[in-house]
Amino acid sequence: MIDLNALAAANVKRWENARLTRKFCGVARALVNGKARYKAVATKTGVPWPVIAVIHERECSQDWMGSLAQGDPWDRVSVHVPTGRGPFISWEEAAVDALVHCAPYAARNKDWSIGGTLTLLEQYNGLGYAARGKPSPYIWSGTDQYQSGKFVRDGVYDPDAVDQQLGCAGLLLAMIALDASIKFSGKKTSMPAPVPHSSPARIPEPTQPSITNPSKGSIGAFIANIFAAIFRRK
Repeated sequence: MIDLNALAAANVKRWENARLTRKFCGVARALVNGKARYKAVATKTGVPWPVIAVIHERECSQDWMGSLAQGDPWDRVSVHVPTGRGPFISWEEAAVDALVHCAPYAARNKDWSIGGTLTLLEQYNGLGYAARGKPSPYIWSGTDQYQSGKFVRDGVYDPDAVDQQLGCAGLLLAMIALDASIKFSGKKTSMPAPVPHSSPARIPEPTQPSITNPSKGSIGAFIANIFAAIFRRK
């Protein structure tokens, strides 16, 4: 049995320490651009629209013909878990069904702090990673909190497989950077700006000796000093 409070605390700690290791901006921008449709579902379910957006990306790469429940086409009966859902008349109707009537029943969640949000999202995909003491790639793929390990099919875990999709935590961080209205309780609200690499100080090139700038200790320097002394007396 997974202790969800402990999992939430672990996810908060990972959130505080996470750094992106892949490019998230393009996908995050597409999700933010879908805000109006996500907010329409949020109004009916109480699930924050950014959470709906990242589930949509993870389940079907933001395909508007894919169901939020498992990525199956929403205009026919689903064949993947949860099976037997649909058909629906729109993406929005299918999304409401997924959040209200399908495990983990996201519409019932009351804790939308960052710990509660990430733990709900992890439950959405399953707690098999938490049972192994591993960070879930569903949440952490594309950040330094995840290296490898993936369920390649139901019940089959490959410790060497690497999830190629972007995880929910990195997506949320990238979306926050694009839309300041996205807020979760917790310390971190955006990725810190990278420290710019400072250019090394430019070393001036040595000046070539000349009549007006003779080398120190040279005959030219000696003569220049004599002329300078004469002109100072005048």
